[in-house]
Amino acid sequence: MYRSIVLFLLAVSMMTVRAQQVVSPDGKLSVEQKDRGMAVSFNRQQVLDIPVLGYHVTANPNPLVFSRKIVDDYTMLSGKRLRCHNEANEYTAAIGKDVTMVLRLYNDGIAFRYELTGLAADTMPSELTTWRIPEGTRRWMQNWTDSYEEYFPLSTTANVAPRLPYYARNEHGYACRWGYPALIEPADGVFVLISESNIERGQSASCLFNEQELFRVTPAACDARTGQWHSPWRIAIIGSLADVVQSTLVTDVAEPCRLDDTSWIEPGVVSWIYWANNHGSNDYDIICRYVDMAVKLQLPYVLIDAEWDQMKNGKTVEDAVEYALSKGIKPMIWYNSSVGWIDGAPTPKFRLNKAEDREKEFAWCQQIGVAGVKIDFFSGDNQMNMDYCIDLLESAARHHLLINFHGATVPRGWQRTYPHLLSTEGVLGAEWYNNNNVFTNRAAAHNATLPFTRNVIGPMDYTPCAFSDSQYPHITTNGHELALTVLFESGLQHLADSPESFLSQPADVQTFLSQLPTVWDETRLVSGYPGEQVVLARRSGTTWYVAGINGTNDVQTISLDLSFVKSRKVTVYTDTASQPWHIYTPNAIPSTMTCQPRGGFVFVVR
Repeated sequence: MYRSIVLFLLAVSMMTVRAQQVVSPDGKLSVEQKDRGMAVSFNRQQVLDIPVLGYHVTANPNPLVFSRKIVDDYTMLSGKRLRCHNEANEYTAAIGKDVTMVLRLYNDGIAFRYELTGLAADTMPSELTTWRIPEGTRRWMQNWTDSYEEYFPLSTTANVAPRLPYYARNEHGYACRWGYPALIEPADGVFVLISESNIERGQSASCLFNEQELFRVTPAACDARTGQWHSPWRIAIIGSLADVVQSTLVTDVAEPCRLDDTSWIEPGVVSWIYWANNHGSNDYDIICRYVDMAVKLQLPYVLIDAEWDQMKNGKTVEDAVEYALSKGIKPMIWYNSSVGWIDGAPTPKFRLNKAEDREKEFAWCQQIGVAGVKIDFFSGDNQMNMDYCIDLLESAARHHLLINFHGATVPRGWQRTYPHLLSTEGVLGAEWYNNNNVFTNRAAAHNATLPFTRNVIGPMDYTPCAFSDSQYPHITTNGHELALTVLFESGLQHLADSPESFLSQPADVQTFLSQLPTVWDETRLVSGYPGEQVVLARRSGTTWYVAGINGTNDVQTISLDLSFVKSRKVTVYTDTASQPWHIYTPNAIPSTMTCQPRGGFVFVVR
């Protein structure tokens, strides 16, 4: 009898402990509340410390209470995976006066946001969320800049000088302001990618300000609110590098698609004029050359870049649009947002800022046959910019115009809510070969870091694939450059090089570009480590594209486990120490590849 009572009490005790656990559906992630924050463990090992949560100065929060189980399936029109599935356990806790935290534990990370009530219109309370990144932790983080065009250098300390003199720094001269996403390796082989998602009207985006190892979430300027309000989702993707790269957590927590009709949204490859000419599109004859290249390579789009309102040759932009349409190519055109760089910046300007002007302009675009717009030079993360972007997205949707945001903040889930947002810059890309000579020697390592950082959170208009040189030379190989078209996901993939360069490449390379997908059914990380090398496998229908690059200045031999790919016919595109191209069809998928310094390769497995 005594033994039965003991066993019964032990069972009740275990049930109570289990009921209080805050875990992901698969049990790999768990959260423990500590003082005013929480600690996150992966496979029972603490990997993330969030010492402070919430708003205001508060006492210890109430215990987290299970709220509901979330199971979500949705379809994307572009991205690393078309069909997305996720599961999460949701918990809530009051963490201060009029502040409730909603916490979700997914199998590949956590997401939390705050729901505030009782707000007064005169002030917007300060968020206190703080991530601890201990000294000695390997991290890849970018100095914040409003265009998010920075490197993600490897470091083990917060005490680093900012790359440029006008970036924010503390009293000791160290960088103190950081942009998303931020990748850390808190334990060997375990990674955490910190970002945010689901910016709505009346919200601003945020960045990180740090004092030593404490990195505080700091929203940009936001109007004060009365009554109720909630923050965007703060997210951390957690697991192996493959878990991070393959995660869709950023869109999992974003609002579902708000468009009733998406049949007009068609991702594709774009012929792009700026890189090779270091100028906009005010020359009708040059535009025609890029249209003709798009015809030759069977690309669906051409971008008519800046200054089209100052067209030479006695022509107008409508003539250029008409020429493209006559050749079966869909034109896109560029606009200055006119909220960021204005004085000295290219035109056209001030055509989109007022609602009535924006509607008129987009109606004109739709009428003459423009398929989409590239909008450039925003001025940061504040609520004004976020609301303006949403205005642009909603107006463009009414006129069936695709969107590419440039000189803008990084994706934060809008690609699910507004699927005609097919690309966003927010990256230090190939156009920097035009800007200074620093990119030449850093590009290879930077390229091998982006699949683990910036491109994880959404489409990235890097403008890849240049076989020739622009203003400053590149020292990456042809195989490396071709691989970038697969490694870097973007619903609109702008090819950087000139018509003469692309059309002088071997016929097999031209065919590759003609058949290049921009929509992927599946993405898998095969191999890699930030800055050193990366191999991704992306599936389009029944065809796999396997792309890899070497981010170092040494020859690398990379082992490949592609057992999940069923081989029927394999074509390999790479280069050698003595040949700019080495294209061949082996009898089976290679199990290793030797990459030249800053080299690369692509397999097409049909």
